[in-house]
Amino acid sequence: MPPTVPAAFEAVDISYWALSPMIVLLVGAFVGVLVEAFVPRGTRHLAQVVVAVGSIVISLAAVVFVTGDEAGVTVGGTIAVDGPTRFMQGTLLVFGLLSLLVMADRLGGDTADALTPMGAASPGSELEAQAARKGWSTTEAFPLALFAIAGMLLFPAANDLLTMFVALELLSLPLYLMSGLARRRRLLSQEAALKYFLLGAFSSGFFLFGAALLYGYAGSIGLPEIAAAASTSTGEFEGLLLPGVVLVLVGVLFKVGAVPFHSWTPDVYQGAPTPITGFMAAGTKAAAFGALLRLMYVGLETTRWEWHMGVVVIAALTMVVGSVLSVTQTDIKRLLAYSSIAHAGFIIVALISFDRTGVEGVLFYVVAYGISTIAAFAIVNLVRERGAEATHLSQWAGLGRKHPWLAGSFSLLMLAFAGIPLTSGFTAKVAAFMPALEHGGLSGVVLVVIAVLMSGITAFVYIRLIVLMFFTEPSGEVTAAAPATLSLTVITVGVIVTIALGVFPGPLLELAEQSSVFITR
Repeated sequence: MPPTVPAAFEAVDISYWALSPMIVLLVGAFVGVLVEAFVPRGTRHLAQVVVAVGSIVISLAAVVFVTGDEAGVTVGGTIAVDGPTRFMQGTLLVFGLLSLLVMADRLGGDTADALTPMGAASPGSELEAQAARKGWSTTEAFPLALFAIAGMLLFPAANDLLTMFVALELLSLPLYLMSGLARRRRLLSQEAALKYFLLGAFSSGFFLFGAALLYGYAGSIGLPEIAAAASTSTGEFEGLLLPGVVLVLVGVLFKVGAVPFHSWTPDVYQGAPTPITGFMAAGTKAAAFGALLRLMYVGLETTRWEWHMGVVVIAALTMVVGSVLSVTQTDIKRLLAYSSIAHAGFIIVALISFDRTGVEGVLFYVVAYGISTIAAFAIVNLVRERGAEATHLSQWAGLGRKHPWLAGSFSLLMLAFAGIPLTSGFTAKVAAFMPALEHGGLSGVVLVVIAVLMSGITAFVYIRLIVLMFFTEPSGEVTAAAPATLSLTVITVGVIVTIALGVFPGPLLELAEQSSVFITR
């Protein structure tokens, strides 16, 4: 009789085709590291852009054409490839591609400094100095971005808490480094990176502690196993459930920027290089909401009555704090940071419906908000005064008279953030709020009322900025950086998508509906 193989040593079924989008990005990131080490400075920027963009395009093709045939769980049940996973991964890759194009633009002035490592040696020749000013020293950002995007793709696909933690760290660590790369504003950038790292480390600790408690409760870190244990619980370890859920949610809500875990957001958004800020604002939020969806709808759905009201309170606080504090901001990046906090609250409103339409609303909102956000930060990156970023609101006075197309595009994006009809923001808010009204009970109705009121406050902020750009006399020498071909391409795409999703939202809503079913095994 042959010996029995212990369960721990049994072969694990791995579908490499299902993992191919992440594998491609990791290979591209490692190639980028080699390029950084061995390719001459003069051609390094072009090589890094080609490697990074090519990796994302191939990864996106894998999501669209390959992973659909690999639906199910793989790697021993730790990764789930289903509708929400593929939708979020495709969305994140589009965000990554647009963000990399903004990073790749070699503008004059502050952009090169914004992405050059702190403490780098000054170029020894005038040619090298000109190269650095034109962005040839920014290349280390590209492999870091690929590592971060790979973590973002893994985050919504994680089917157990340990894999989710690995994804959380994989996407976070490169962002900590990228946040500190603004050389010209060194102290502000260093402070932002340090605060992001320290608070992120605390949130990771909370997540791990919560995962340990849930393991003690269910005897497993798999999300389906936790849900099964909750539905058949005998009460022996019941006291571990709620603390575990709270701590795990804290770790993920930190990445979303929800109140009271939001304090890092305005400082990091302001201190980080503007192209990196746009990348973080869109990509990190999308990945975190993808993970929250799987966590709440697969692992914790059967226990929601024990922690549901806590999330409702967090959603309300997030909307109120983000909206009210955005009124007092005088820096455009901090204003957009508090705006992102408010939008996180709007998305959580759809989350608490616990219905398939709520998943659809979250998916649509993430796409609409992310595209507009990347385009908005691309515009912020172009507005300069004497070669430096013009981020104080007073510097934006009269921008519409000097650069009407740029200011007009930014105004359209602000109207989308406000939820004005015929923009993507209006459709997104309807898609997010309707499930809460229909399936969220009294708490859902209360949250929608708060959301509508807070939308009015944020609309005032955005419209005040539009008035500043078009109906106020210029007060400085503000101009738009040039040439900015890639950034202008991203802005054009953002404007077109913002209008298209407001006028013809049907195709994306239908795709979100088809992608709203989770694998629960």
